[in-house]
Amino acid sequence: MKVAQINSTYTGIAKVFHWLLALMIVVSFSVGLYMVDQPFSPQRLKLYNWHKWAGVVILVLSALRLLWRFHRPAPALPATMPAWQKGASNMTHIFLYVLFFAVPLTGWAYSSAAGFSIVWFGVLPLPDLVLKNRELAEFLKPFHWITAYTLAALVVVHTAAALKHHFIERDDVLQRMLPAFSGPTTKLH
Repeated sequence: MKVAQINSTYTGIAKVFHWLLALMIVVSFSVGLYMVDQPFSPQRLKLYNWHKWAGVVILVLSALRLLWRFHRPAPALPATMPAWQKGASNMTHIFLYVLFFAVPLTGWAYSSAAGFSIVWFGVLPLPDLVLKNRELAEFLKPFHWITAYTLAALVVVHTAAALKHHFIERDDVLQRMLPAFSGPTTKLH
């Protein structure tokens, strides 16, 4: 009988990407909601710049996270989980990854079309994704908020599912992404 180590938890790097992106997305979404209702002022401009900088950080972290995920796939879901839940989990993760890119890219394209280039952290000018074009900016604007709200909704669903697994199913789906939880398990072949 062969005994093999299987990884029942995410790697430390995957956990850092997960929690850092979660924090960045929640804060950036909150700032985005707050800033749009503010009157034109230097404070509003600072918030818009911070929001854009955060979007670029989210984009970079998402790319790094995706590369890491290809290198180190997620641990298997519990064998006791119904097939439809596994499918829903996989589809949710695919949509989350798509939105990790779509939200900042639509914001960047909108900002470019509106004529507001991004100077990352006030130091590094980033190229405009599209030429300045007011009609294009008006066309792109709703795509940024639609993708942002869709991402927010999926984050809520993702969080609710993790909490359901922790408190109702009492499995380790949530624990394996928590920073303190680690532990390969053994599996007999």
